Amino acid sequence: MARTTGVVATDLDGTIVRSDGEISQRTRAAIATAEEAGALVVIVTGRPPRWLTGIADATGHHGLAICANGALVYDLQREQVVESHPLSGEVARDLVKQLRAAIPGLGFAVESVDAGFAHDRAYRPRWTVSEGTRVDDIEQLLQGDLAKLLARHEDMDSDQLLAAASAAVGVETATLTHSSNSGLLEISAAGVSKATTLSALCAEHGRAAADVVAFGDMPNDLPMLSWAGHSVAVANAHPAVLAAVDEVTASNDDDGVAQVLERLFT
Repeated sequence: MARTTGVVATDLDGTIVRSDGEISQRTRAAIATAEEAGALVVIVTGRPPRWLTGIADATGHHGLAICANGALVYDLQREQVVESHPLSGEVARDLVKQLRAAIPGLGFAVESVDAGFAHDRAYRPRWTVSEGTRVDDIEQLLQGDLAKLLARHEDMDSDQLLAAASAAVGVETATLTHSSNSGLLEISAAGVSKATTLSALCAEHGRAAADVVAFGDMPNDLPMLSWAGHSVAVANAHPAVLAAVDEVTASNDDDGVAQVLERLFT
């Protein structure tokens, strides 16, 4: 019997986005079937809104996406941010001081709420940045509200970096996580996560945690997966995610999310 109500909350990279950077036609069809059955489908990602152009095309430019690990809510139809939960520049400056003292060799970057991506001279992006991307001392980049503060270490993996940073920075100061294996730390305002923003969005639509099936693959998904009524990891997920979920499906390259949605909604 098809499930006719509920919420589908899914991460993008490593979850429904394949290794080739695409979302398969099977996954697109499964998401459309869930929506046709009455489900609220929410993209919940660490990506900034500027990286959602192709996702908006794939989903028909409708619905909402939770971006930057919960810091921003983005309207896919209007292509604009409609809600933000920023990290203040003042708090970010204190965090930079604490992290530099505890972990020498860090490079920093920012995703600002209004001005996009910028980085300091020690930070090495792993993707091609736009021409004209600002490169400056990190102190000069912390003048406004941030969606995320990013810190990278070239000689540590992401798990090591997260552990070291968590020991140096209290949870009352900021939310620390990661979503890659490239020595990258992602920092949001204290109390902000994929779970907190998804919870608020669901409440606005009269849905509760018990109504939610959530999909993810990396530590930044753990708060959402822990909160949701039913949590699913793809087979390629981080070990901590595989250990925390209710169900493990096939990998992102094998349409694992689509397999679960087909079972629930067809």
